[in-house]
Amino acid sequence: MSAATAPLPPALLPALEMFDYVGIAVFALTGALVAAEKRQTFVTFVFFAVATGVGGGTTRDLLIGAPVFWMDENWMLLICFAAALLVWMTPARFWGGRTLLWLDAAGVAAYATFGASKAMLFGVAPVPAFMMGVLTACLGGIVRDVLAGEPSILMRPELYVTAAALSAGLVVGLALAGAPALGGALVAALAGFTLRCAAIERGWSLPSYRR
Repeated sequence: MSAATAPLPPALLPALEMFDYVGIAVFALTGALVAAEKRQTFVTFVFFAVATGVGGGTTRDLLIGAPVFWMDENWMLLICFAAALLVWMTPARFWGGRTLLWLDAAGVAAYATFGASKAMLFGVAPVPAFMMGVLTACLGGIVRDVLAGEPSILMRPELYVTAAALSAGLVVGLALAGAPALGGALVAALAGFTLRCAAIERGWSLPSYRR
C-alpha cells in the first residue's frame, strides 16, 4: 500500500502526536520507577526512562521507513529526562501501590494507538500497521523488564499485549471504515486502557498452555 492509498493521510500526523507524547511520558515514568525500585543512581534513572520511553517507537520507525522520531527534535528526550527527574525528586510513597501498573496501562493504550496510526500514515498495509501498534506499545516495557532482570510481560498471562492489540486493531479497523481519525484514535485508546485497567482490577488473564 502506498502513502497515496493509505487509510489516513500523512497531514494528520501532527494532530495524532498527542498520543505519542502521552505514551513517551508515561513509559518514561515507568522506566524511572523500576530504577527507583532497584535503588539505582540518577544516571540509571535517565537510561531506564529513555530506553522505555522511546524503545518501541524507535523500532517502529526503523521498520516503516520513517525518520526516527526523537532524532529531529529535543522534546522527546527532554520528556524522558523530566520523567526521570520527577521520580528522583519525589518521595517513594508518592508512587506506591499500583501507580506503575496504571501508568503502564495508559502508555500501552496511547502508544498502540499512535503506533498503528503512524504506520498507516506512512502507507503501511493494515495488518502490518496493526502489528506496528502492538510492537510500539510493548517493546519499551520488554526492554525495561529485561534491563531490570524482571520477568518479561510476554512471559506473563495477564492482559497486557491483548490490550495493546485491542487499541491497535480498533484504530486500524475504524480508519478502514472511514471514521474520523482523531475520534477513532480516542475510542481505540480508551478501549485498550479500559481493558488493561479491568484486567488489573479483576485479575483477568489469558488461558495458558496445559497439554
